[in-house]
Amino acid sequence: MKTKITILFLFISTLIYAQNIEPIQADRPDQTETPAIVPKGMFQVETGFTFQKNDAFSKSLSLPSSLWKYGVNENFELRLITEFLSEEINNEKINGFSPIYVGLKVKLTDEKGIIPKTSFIGHLSLPNVASKEFKTEFFAPEFRFVMQHTLTEKMSLSYNLGAEWDGFSAEPTFIYTNAIGYSITEKLGSYIEIFGFMPQNKKSNHSIDGGITYLINPNFMLDLSSGIGISKNAPKNYFAFGFSFRI
Repeated sequence: MKTKITILFLFISTLIYAQNIEPIQADRPDQTETPAIVPKGMFQVETGFTFQKNDAFSKSLSLPSSLWKYGVNENFELRLITEFLSEEINNEKINGFSPIYVGLKVKLTDEKGIIPKTSFIGHLSLPNVASKEFKTEFFAPEFRFVMQHTLTEKMSLSYNLGAEWDGFSAEPTFIYTNAIGYSITEKLGSYIEIFGFMPQNKKSNHSIDGGITYLINPNFMLDLSSGIGISKNAPKNYFAFGFSFRI
């Protein structure tokens, strides 16, 4: 009898907890990462497939790219990024896993007036944990400050500022993103975004993209997105779809 009561209590507690947490928030499909932290004790996976045409002679496929996240507490999450790539340049193909990234996200501030909801994201790539074709010479760090403002009940403004290294040189590439999100319904969301990469000693490239998300339930979401380059040296276009879930 005591065992049945205990199981019933745990089941009810789980339902109450699920009702009290917000619907899943993911770092995909846009380039702008969210400041939201995965709830404590929950495991979240965000995975997707990307088809990108770089120029007339090259294209790349991400099959897939996955972000694995675990909520340690309300202010901190652990992160792991894995990606299988297929690249074609002048009809020559290479396939394999890119270096794994390990990292974290730390909550810095809640939204208050003009102060945005802000978190810090940091990753470090492991050069030897990769397929031979995609190994780098050095460990490669990357970081972002991710911010979000609530504009209206249905609209938000999000932006990221940061930098990344390629694992071959000490020169950084600076990153910016700026996205407007709009909730069409309680389940259907949309966004439009501009983003770019600014290498220290090369020309910057800038792109624009947009997409939609659909919330199947509070813990499972689908997404669809596409974008085009707006500077000459940016990738010509890309198309992506994926899903995110947490348990």
